[in-house]
Amino acid sequence: MPTPTVAIGALGGTIASTSSTAAGGEVVPTLTAELLVAAVPGLDAVASIEAETLARLPSPSLDEPTIVRTLRWAQRAVDAGARGVVVTQGTDTLEESAYLLDLFWDRPEPLVVTGAMRSAEAPGADGPANILTAVRCAVAPASRERGVLVAFGDEVHEARWVAKTDSVSAGAFRSPAFGPAGRCVEGEVVYGAPPHRVAPLDLPADERDLRVPLLATWLGDDGFVLDAIRPDEVAGVVVAGFGAGHVSAAMAEAVGRMAAHVPVVFATRTGSGPTGRAMYGYPGAEIDLVARGAVGAGWLSPVKARLLLWALALRGPVDRDLLAAELAVRGTP
Repeated sequence: MPTPTVAIGALGGTIASTSSTAAGGEVVPTLTAELLVAAVPGLDAVASIEAETLARLPSPSLDEPTIVRTLRWAQRAVDAGARGVVVTQGTDTLEESAYLLDLFWDRPEPLVVTGAMRSAEAPGADGPANILTAVRCAVAPASRERGVLVAFGDEVHEARWVAKTDSVSAGAFRSPAFGPAGRCVEGEVVYGAPPHRVAPLDLPADERDLRVPLLATWLGDDGFVLDAIRPDEVAGVVVAGFGAGHVSAAMAEAVGRMAAHVPVVFATRTGSGPTGRAMYGYPGAEIDLVARGAVGAGWLSPVKARLLLWALALRGPVDRDLLAAELAVRGTP
């Protein structure tokens, strides 16, 4: 019986990195998609692989246009008959790439993102195992209609909730609020619940050059940095606030000044949990920020709230009511 076809696109990152030094340090992305695939034992028994090198970049150098080009490549792959798609990249921005892909992924076939915390030549390199899990995830019938998934360490996460939670650990990827969506056990991908995803956004044919800054507040923040942003140069701003999205009274005034011109989203910098809705009433808390025109991110992390705002702005200036409606849906489990 023929095996299903899976397209693998490589963007670079630690998973594709090798060293030119005798000590094995100073690794940089060098490996092609074909070499990544060749290093995975037993992969040909799971799927017929079509590998393509899309880039060889460290993930901090990826950007939204690169991820949109990756999205279009993945769409072409499934339209040509692939059962699913796997994208490999560096882990530093993996949670952001996966969510941006998820916002626009409009196919029932799985699109799975993976990477590695150890370079290709390191003892115990985790790249081959993660690629094998990702391909198993991509061909599993139960993975259909789940949007974009992240496969890492035998766990499968939804792109909306996954985060890199440790700078160096091999178990860096978790979904802090809700846990993994599934697991790969003895070669089988198992999910704990049926598919439930929010409908994707329409991707405009022409992409605009947009800036959506993300600012984290701090003890004593008086709004100086936010006030330094020119509203006519940005499509919106996201503020990562204390606790449930709170800022100082002085920063709240700056939020109000900015929100008079462009959309402002407040999120929580804590790494888990939602923004508040109606608990605190002091200046800079959620009730006050909403009254000043800002919108809470709900359960979305700051980086993902920023990507949602960026994606919405591709179609033109973002109306506050539209933004609030989208966050009410996409920022809620």
